[in-house]
Amino acid sequence: MLRFFTGIIGGLFALITTGAAFGALMIGAILWIYSRDLPNHEQLAQYTPPTISRIYSGEGRIMDEFAHERRLYVPSSEIPELVKQAFISAEDKNFYSHKGYDPMGMIAAAVDAAKGGRLRGASTITQQVMKNFLLSSDRSAERKIKEIILASRVEQALSKDKILELYMNEIFLGQNSFGVAAAAQTYFNKTLAELEPHEAAYLAVLPKAPSNYHPVRDKELATNRRNFVLKEMYENGYITYELYQSEREKPLRSVQNGDFDSFKGALPPRDYFTDEIRRQLSRNFGEEEFFGGGLTIRATVDPELQAKAAVELQRALERYDRGLGRWRGTGKTIDAALLGDEAQWREALAAVEVARDVKLESEWLPAVVLSVGDQELGLGIEGVAMDGPEPPVVPRKDIDWVKGSFHDNFEVGDVVHVRRMTQDGAFIRWTLRQVPAVQGAFMAMDVENGRVLAMQGGFSYQHSVFNRATQATRQPGSSFKPFVYAAALDSGYTPATIVVDAPIEINTPQGVWRPKNASHKFYGPTPLRTGIEQSRNLMTIRLAQEVGMETVASYAESFGVYDRLDPFLANALGSQETTLFKMVSAYSMFANGGQRVEPTLVDRVQDRWGRTIYRHDQRICDGCKMASLEPGALPRITSNRKQAIDPITAYQLTSMMQGVVERGTARRAVDLGVPVAGKTGTTNDAKDVWFIGFTNTIAAGCYIGYDRPRTMGGASGGGMCAPVFNAFMKVAVEKYGAGKFQVPPGGYFVKIDRFTGARLSDSASGPNVVAEYFREGEEPIFGMAAMLDGGFAMGANLPMFAQGEDDDDAARTVTTSTGKKARIAPKASFGSLSSGGLY
Repeated sequence: MLRFFTGIIGGLFALITTGAAFGALMIGAILWIYSRDLPNHEQLAQYTPPTISRIYSGEGRIMDEFAHERRLYVPSSEIPELVKQAFISAEDKNFYSHKGYDPMGMIAAAVDAAKGGRLRGASTITQQVMKNFLLSSDRSAERKIKEIILASRVEQALSKDKILELYMNEIFLGQNSFGVAAAAQTYFNKTLAELEPHEAAYLAVLPKAPSNYHPVRDKELATNRRNFVLKEMYENGYITYELYQSEREKPLRSVQNGDFDSFKGALPPRDYFTDEIRRQLSRNFGEEEFFGGGLTIRATVDPELQAKAAVELQRALERYDRGLGRWRGTGKTIDAALLGDEAQWREALAAVEVARDVKLESEWLPAVVLSVGDQELGLGIEGVAMDGPEPPVVPRKDIDWVKGSFHDNFEVGDVVHVRRMTQDGAFIRWTLRQVPAVQGAFMAMDVENGRVLAMQGGFSYQHSVFNRATQATRQPGSSFKPFVYAAALDSGYTPATIVVDAPIEINTPQGVWRPKNASHKFYGPTPLRTGIEQSRNLMTIRLAQEVGMETVASYAESFGVYDRLDPFLANALGSQETTLFKMVSAYSMFANGGQRVEPTLVDRVQDRWGRTIYRHDQRICDGCKMASLEPGALPRITSNRKQAIDPITAYQLTSMMQGVVERGTARRAVDLGVPVAGKTGTTNDAKDVWFIGFTNTIAAGCYIGYDRPRTMGGASGGGMCAPVFNAFMKVAVEKYGAGKFQVPPGGYFVKIDRFTGARLSDSASGPNVVAEYFREGEEPIFGMAAMLDGGFAMGANLPMFAQGEDDDDAARTVTTSTGKKARIAPKASFGSLSSGGLY
């Protein structure tokens, strides 16, 4: 009998041993099969996750940030122990003791499932790192086996702290926040070091299902789960019982519930400047690197000048729009059924997408029309109490500028813009505003280094993100003429050269082209200087014909105004389209003595490790690397830029464009008290108006026109854009200074009569006298002997440009609706003008 039982036991042992061996072989085979072609876990040591790229001003203030995944990468050493302990308690309390996987945890999960509980994965933090980084997230036995194999391998390759660092920086925690640092900012507007235990516990709740524990929608569920994590932290010995008791009683406060200010509130609204940086750097570095490379970008913007550029452009656009007397509003409405409940219409108004970034005179606020009376509009204004000290109504007199009554223009439910009207800071009333249909752009840059100091690409970025400074290609009109004159001056002509101002007829495939001056008058033989000061079309065409449009085109392309300019005479008047960005960049080369500069919105770009990967200023600084300099000594900066044009040509053009401001087409609009040069531009039927000007420090330009070109009536570059330039430059000059334009060596001054081109004595003075700069060795011919006609016939008996006469003689005086006097140019007839510039 004993032998029988011994045999049975022996058999069972052999069976068990054989089964165990077979099972081990099976497990080994499974592990071998699934271990083949696994991802290389060693790459985790060099892992660099996508992180936020940020743009800073020169003062170091954050201007904007860009990311597909909003992540702030924090090394393990900078993550507070409290935060680590919260996540370990919530996700993997045996993290520091297991080998990458937790057999007891898996058994406990299986037992719970067998009892009818929820099936849970029992994944360790290490396994979750494997799933997030190297594997898919599907629920399958195959993935689980691979996960365990990789987890055991990575535990041998990386330290526990490194694994935890990867986990806490990679996990998605809701609200487009990846990693604990970004989540702390998103939910509490705090750094990790500022988190309280109950806040760290709430973040530790989120990895499993962020959408199930929203701090507002699912507040009770989220609070209960948070308290469970706090309990685990206490039981694991991370916090005391007293702290656990006090923390669990605290309410769940969050940014989403309005308990904390959002971190976004500290960021200025996105504008044209930072969006253009995004566009350019995405092209240069690639979108993946820009949105995930953790770049630190230092912008060239001057915040004060940027704000001034926006306000002055907005003021000009609004002034023109209100002069038309047409109400368009926002085009947005709110269902009238919601207006009886204040909470409902406020929620609906908050969801309406209208511009909220306009601060012209005062901040523009969205509002909804609640009632339309004969004498006033009743409004509901965003952020303004209905029964506060500022009654939300607009009186009838506020829309005197609009054609029609309240009932003609407004309906209940209309969404409108309003702003506070104040006097000496005291509230007067609310006034209606609208985003103009006409648009425009403004830009300013440092002429020495190309740093763009301000860029406004339209009335409001939130209304239209289209950047009209860099993306809108428009006819520059007469603002292109300086490049024709530059080609002529380099070809042997001088500011005293006489050019015939007489009728021209040119046969084209479309018929006979008869360009005319804006005044519809002809002035006969006239000095070159006067041609640019008074913006004479006919003189410019004759000059372009004489020099050759191929030569003019090469100059325009060299300055970067065009990639390729078609050599048609009409293009001498600015009929081919370009951008404001290119025009201002080109004008800066006149201002700095003809040196080529590359415009930039970015001074420097650094990668996530702080290494400089782009620096704009490539000039040589002698002495910058020295430990110290002699007292009072400054490092010497050597310019290594190439010349775009001869310095004397640049100075001659600058001097001639000073005449545009002093006595030409911009004389009534620009007055800065310092030397300033510039050129107006107005195209056919005033579809595009320009002014570009410069001091010896800053070049700036303005463009205004409809996005779909149409006439603006009697508008002109001198009347609409030059005042924007003038107002902006007053602030810029006060901040950056300005002085005389530098006279290059290699020339000499001669006084001439600007009406006849005749040479005058050195002692001559008077309004007709101008000192012109000529090249040494050049023997200029003065007066009629230097006359050219470009190969076109000259009209008979044409008078010389007469002293005291200018193009305004063709204008007429009218009385406006306000009773004021105004001078307007004669209306141009379609077909009688070139497709280029008039003024």
